[in-house]
Amino acid sequence: MDAEAAKLVGAGLAAIGAGMAAIGVGTVFGNFLEGALRNPGAADSQQGRLFIGFAAAELLGLLAFVVAMILIFVA
Repeated sequence: MDAEAAKLVGAGLAAIGAGMAAIGVGTVFGNFLEGALRNPGAADSQQGRLFIGFAAAELLGLLAFVVAMILIFVA
Protein backbone atom coordinates (compact mmCIF):
# COMPACT_ATOMS: atom_id res chain seq x y z
CA MET A 1 0.00 0.00 0.00
CA ASP A 2 1.48 3.33 -0.99
CA ALA A 3 1.36 6.50 1.09
CA GLU A 4 -1.50 8.09 -0.87
CA ALA A 5 -3.76 5.07 -0.37
CA ALA A 6 -2.96 4.91 3.34
CA LYS A 7 -3.71 8.63 3.66
CA LEU A 8 -7.13 8.20 2.03
CA VAL A 9 -7.96 5.14 4.13
CA GLY A 10 -7.12 7.10 7.28
CA ALA A 11 -9.27 10.01 6.12
CA GLY A 12 -12.16 7.64 5.46
CA LEU A 13 -11.85 6.17 8.94
CA ALA A 14 -11.81 9.68 10.43
CA ALA A 15 -14.92 10.55 8.40
CA ILE A 16 -16.73 7.63 10.04
CA GLY A 17 -16.21 9.44 13.35
CA ALA A 18 -17.93 12.51 11.91
CA GLY A 19 -20.91 10.36 10.97
CA MET A 20 -21.04 8.82 14.41
CA ALA A 21 -21.53 12.29 15.89
CA ALA A 22 -25.05 12.24 14.47
CA ILE A 23 -25.77 9.07 16.42
CA GLY A 24 -24.38 10.69 19.58
CA VAL A 25 -26.54 13.78 19.16
CA GLY A 26 -29.62 11.63 18.58
CA THR A 27 -28.86 9.64 21.70
CA VAL A 28 -28.41 12.77 23.81
CA PHE A 29 -31.68 14.32 22.67
CA GLY A 30 -33.55 11.02 22.85
CA ASN A 31 -32.48 10.39 26.42
CA PHE A 32 -33.37 13.95 27.40
CA LEU A 33 -36.80 13.63 25.83
CA GLU A 34 -37.38 10.29 27.56
CA GLY A 35 -36.41 11.76 30.92
CA ALA A 36 -38.47 14.92 30.36
CA LEU A 37 -41.56 12.88 29.54
CA ARG A 38 -41.10 10.73 32.64
CA ASN A 39 -40.54 13.68 34.97
CA PRO A 40 -41.60 17.01 33.41
CA GLY A 41 -40.79 18.95 36.56
CA ALA A 42 -37.10 18.12 36.32
CA ALA A 43 -36.77 18.91 32.61
CA ASP A 44 -35.89 22.57 33.16
CA SER A 45 -33.02 21.75 35.49
CA GLN A 46 -31.57 19.23 33.02
CA GLN A 47 -31.66 21.46 29.96
CA GLY A 48 -28.16 22.82 30.58
CA ARG A 49 -26.78 19.30 30.62
CA LEU A 50 -28.60 18.64 27.36
CA PHE A 51 -26.75 21.46 25.63
CA ILE A 52 -23.41 20.39 27.13
CA GLY A 53 -23.94 16.85 25.82
CA PHE A 54 -24.95 18.18 22.42
CA ALA A 55 -21.87 20.40 22.27
CA ALA A 56 -19.56 17.55 23.27
CA ALA A 57 -20.97 15.21 20.61
CA GLU A 58 -20.74 17.89 17.93
CA LEU A 59 -17.21 18.79 18.98
CA LEU A 60 -16.04 15.23 18.51
CA GLY A 61 -17.73 15.09 15.10
CA LEU A 62 -16.11 18.33 13.98
CA LEU A 63 -12.75 17.17 15.28
CA ALA A 64 -13.02 13.97 13.25
CA PHE A 65 -13.95 16.03 10.18
CA VAL A 66 -10.92 18.30 10.67
CA VAL A 67 -8.63 15.30 11.03
CA ALA A 68 -10.02 13.86 7.79
CA MET A 69 -9.45 17.14 5.95
CA ILE A 70 -5.91 17.43 7.30
CA LEU A 71 -5.14 13.89 6.15
CA ILE A 72 -6.51 14.56 2.67
CA PHE A 73 -5.09 18.02 1.94
CA VAL A 74 -2.09 18.57 4.21
CA ALA A 75 -0.39 15.27 5.06
